[in-house]
Amino acid sequence: MAKQPKNAISPTRAEDFPEWYQQVIKAADMAENSESRGCMVIKPWGYALWENIQQQLDKRFKQTGHQNAYFPLLIPLSHLEKEAEHAEGFATECAVVTHHRLEAEKQDDGSTKMIPSGKLTEPYVIRPTSETIIGSAFSRWTNSYRDLPLLINQWANVMRWEMRTRLFLRTAEFLWQEGHTAHETKEEAIAETKLIHDIYTEFLTNNLAIPVIPGEKSEVERFPGADRTFTIEAMVQDKKAIQTGTSHFLGQNFSKAQDISFTGRDNTIQHAWTTSWGVSTRLIGTLIMAHSDDDGLICPPRVAPQQIIIIPVTPKEDSREAIIDACEALATTLRHKDFHGEPLRVHVDKRDLAGGAKKWEWVKKGAPIRIEIGPRDLESRKICMQRRDEDAFEKHFMPKETFLRDCIDTLQQIQNEILHRATELRDTNISECGDLTEFERHWSTSDQPGWLTTPWDASNEEEEALSKKYKIAIRCLPLDQQDGEDAQCIKTGQPTKKRAIWARSY
Repeated sequence: MAKQPKNAISPTRAEDFPEWYQQVIKAADMAENSESRGCMVIKPWGYALWENIQQQLDKRFKQTGHQNAYFPLLIPLSHLEKEAEHAEGFATECAVVTHHRLEAEKQDDGSTKMIPSGKLTEPYVIRPTSETIIGSAFSRWTNSYRDLPLLINQWANVMRWEMRTRLFLRTAEFLWQEGHTAHETKEEAIAETKLIHDIYTEFLTNNLAIPVIPGEKSEVERFPGADRTFTIEAMVQDKKAIQTGTSHFLGQNFSKAQDISFTGRDNTIQHAWTTSWGVSTRLIGTLIMAHSDDDGLICPPRVAPQQIIIIPVTPKEDSREAIIDACEALATTLRHKDFHGEPLRVHVDKRDLAGGAKKWEWVKKGAPIRIEIGPRDLESRKICMQRRDEDAFEKHFMPKETFLRDCIDTLQQIQNEILHRATELRDTNISECGDLTEFERHWSTSDQPGWLTTPWDASNEEEEALSKKYKIAIRCLPLDQQDGEDAQCIKTGQPTKKRAIWARSY
């Protein structure tokens, strides 16, 4: 019997997908659980990935006229009470600060216990999102239509007291960006909402190599307090859905609650039209589950912390210095090359470790390209290249000049291949369904059933009943499928142009 190839990650995706996910994070040394309940420590490799996401998105926001600002972590409870529907949507996840100092109290056993004291006259909520506190600032900044639009973004941390946590996907504290804008007209605010939705769609597709379906949330799934919520939905390898970004048209709901008003062109007092939008470190969890394999993380080159790893192979001390010098020289040359407007990120791994240990570490970290240079390569001016989108033992030997000439194209090929695989997985696991019996059978016969697209025009109550019964949800009403031919709603039998995508989700 042929031996089965051994994988770096155990269990495999097929054996236990949730545990595989945790082990990929551990093997790539990306993050770990902290002493603070439900919170994580993001380690350098994971944080570098977030920094690249942050910088590349930030550039897009600024190119479209947005500016960064920062707002308080603590939100007065009275601010949340002004927008009741919004507050109720987050009420069960809010962490509340009620005291402002600690007092030391000696115990009988000699230890010291810290006792909260100095009760606040008004509690503060650690921000679960910042619509209310930013709305208060907007109300101070807006007097005339000439003050609009306000196009503000904040990079920050937020806290939502999750009961079941999982690194990157769902933690009590996480990092994100939240955009908040105020506009003179409804049309401008809707255009802003759609602009950001398009930016998210383009960024996930082109930079994270994650194919997403852009759509609008049903009324049941809409952001609390919003008039409309636009979403991008991604499929990961266990065929579940993840909401990877949302953009909300808030109408005048928050501006009336926060008194974001201005004197209009006709000299009347009007309320602004507002939006909010955001993505978070959940993008990293999505990336892991969308692309990685049973040997570890696979990083799309455009966001990889290091795009090329150069490993000196130094079996003899007398050639060590010359090999390391050659590796450093190659790295310097590569760093002058440009990949999508950024210098190549190149690292020379000079640690005193065996070559095999280094190789597998970088495989598990998902570095797109690994280069080895040893004594013979030095003499022949050749290199050994390995690609993370290929089998871990696949090797390409070539002259150094050939690699230098083709390395940018190779990185783009890897980026394209990762996107192609994820797109193929998604497209082969979305089925059209026009019959309620078939719909119910689909969710009852498999643990990983994939997504269904159905004609849908039923009530909120009927949507919630199906969602609860089969532990599914309408992920979105896909934007490119709302103008087709009439078909019978699977629940009411009435003709409708509306289509809904249903899935189990994270």
